[in-house]
Amino acid sequence: MGDSFHEQLLEDSAFLKAERRLDTELVDKLILQLNRIYPQILTDKEATRFRNLDVPTSVRVGELLTHLQGKGEEACREFYRALHLHVEEVYYSLPTRLRLRDYLDPLKHPRVYHQKHVLNDRGPIFFLGCFSVAVGMALLYYYSEAKVTGGSRALGMAALGLKKKAQEVLIWYTEESFMK
Repeated sequence: MGDSFHEQLLEDSAFLKAERRLDTELVDKLILQLNRIYPQILTDKEATRFRNLDVPTSVRVGELLTHLQGKGEEACREFYRALHLHVEEVYYSLPTRLRLRDYLDPLKHPRVYHQKHVLNDRGPIFFLGCFSVAVGMALLYYYSEAKVTGGSRALGMAALGLKKKAQEVLIWYTEESFMK
């Protein structure tokens, strides 16, 4: 992969701003985590600004991400650590995490692209033509057998490669049609 946390945060920013699972309470937990454990990343004054409930959550998240990107690589890494700690389901659904998972485990998520139901490119007219020929031959065979005994001879010849019971039935049917 080789992406730095700063680059990953740039890529994940749009997803995080639109994510509905990041509600006010979870954003506050992230801000407090960064403020209390890493005060050099997020000072008390900055934390108070980002915890302002008069501002919509998505806007606060956007401002927080912009601020962290300005602080550098270490701040971005600590944000990802806090996100992993408090909101694991969002962390694992980040675009960079999904890409990394697919990159590292190709057997678990193979990149096979299936075309749906494409057997040939001839279209429905070709299918209808073949189906009509098959139906016509079946009707011709069915109605011509009663008049011409040649159809029953074909059944007798077909019995040559079958097992004993099936062969007896087909030969019996052939002989019965000759009797008529």
